[in-house]
Amino acid sequence: MVEDPELSERLNHALGGHAQQVYSVAQGRLVKAPGLEEVSTSWERSLNRYGVDPVSSEAPRVLTLSEVQDQAGPLDPLIHSARAELDRLYGLVAEAGYTVLFCNVDGVAVEHRGDEHDASRFRYWGTWLGGVWPESIEGTNGIGTCIIEERPVTVHRGQHFRSRHMDLSCSGAPVFGIDGRLIAVLDVSAIDPKLSEAAHALTGALTVTAARAVEETYFRECFRRDWIVAFICPHDGVSSLLLAVGDGQRIVGANRAARAAFMLDDRRIADGLNLWSIFERDSAPFRRKDGADIAVRLACAGSNETCPALLTPPEPRGGGRYDTAGLALHTRPRMDVVAVLDRLGTAPPRPLRGGLTPAAMRRVHEHVEAHLGESIDLAALAGVAGLSMFHFAREFKQTTGVTPHRYLLQKRVEQARELLASTDLPLAEIAFAVGFADQSHFARRFRQMVGTSPGEFRWSHRSGRTDAAG
Repeated sequence: MVEDPELSERLNHALGGHAQQVYSVAQGRLVKAPGLEEVSTSWERSLNRYGVDPVSSEAPRVLTLSEVQDQAGPLDPLIHSARAELDRLYGLVAEAGYTVLFCNVDGVAVEHRGDEHDASRFRYWGTWLGGVWPESIEGTNGIGTCIIEERPVTVHRGQHFRSRHMDLSCSGAPVFGIDGRLIAVLDVSAIDPKLSEAAHALTGALTVTAARAVEETYFRECFRRDWIVAFICPHDGVSSLLLAVGDGQRIVGANRAARAAFMLDDRRIADGLNLWSIFERDSAPFRRKDGADIAVRLACAGSNETCPALLTPPEPRGGGRYDTAGLALHTRPRMDVVAVLDRLGTAPPRPLRGGLTPAAMRRVHEHVEAHLGESIDLAALAGVAGLSMFHFAREFKQTTGVTPHRYLLQKRVEQARELLASTDLPLAEIAFAVGFADQSHFARRFRQMVGTSPGEFRWSHRSGRTDAAG
């Protein structure tokens, strides 16, 4: 094939321009970088901590089949549990040219779904079984960055750190194990220079949903001999909480969201914490013997607040043991059912509440204002108000119309807007000053609430001041 010199020159110019932008952002010399705020922290890590070369043309490493088998061995139970969900996800994205990669915490794709007729092309780009994608080697990407930040990550084309990957679009979602720790990453990747950011964003949402389904299925399989209590976190109305309950209604397992909501750790669970230390005692549903799911409303201990939940009885023992198909049905995800329990009218209505007293609301507001640059958790705010966490969350929303989490975000973004408009502080410093964990988190939340990036917001205010002065 004869190379087109003009095309080659245009390509080299584009790649060189991308590398210059990477260096400028990672070294803090580029203040205005629209669309890059969410990856700027990763770019900085990739360059300054890992020393990744953004202009290197070296292809990602792809392991041999035997090497993949060695990497996959520790995850065999999880992979087996995840296969049906991987098939479902691939069925949704295959027509758009995506591959589905299931990776371990080292960034190695140990299971995949993709078009075998195009396997050589995917291997060339590293988006195939055995592809190795840690951020420390490949820089910012949907798999490696998801592992580092333990959150869903979408990286579209030029948001990648390495210029070689500018035609790639990938979305990674973390998969957390039954101990609440990161155990795998689910990723969808496409090689399409014409793929729009809006179109790719849709696959990110699908990937997150699939990852949560994998987690739930695996949790239910691991605790299939125990009762499973599933409900949506009343604090944010989004997080899926799972508790495994053994004999005497002792909590024997909790997923990551439940651990965070109830401040559970391995020690508290091992000590035999009882379900009724969290909820008001109601053992009647646990005495049912028909084997069907039970829709209930659990009352939070120490308050009149309740939340809808779905109880799944243990797998039948002895002669009633499930076959493979029966076990798959028993352990299927049910969070979609839990999410609509209220609308289905399967549980009594929530009691009406009057909200926080003015004094309690004032104390909460003053605490937030005084500690906005620090980590503020729900337990601390509930303590300031003198209520249990669940009671406080309900009363606070009744008073303000938003959840405590949303209220904190609003206050942090409000202060960030003031700092962006009135100071020249770097975006990373502003992020830390108003209480965000890093610049990526700050940029993501700021765009969601303001409708523009922090860099664009600052630029518009500077332009406005310049025009006024002129």
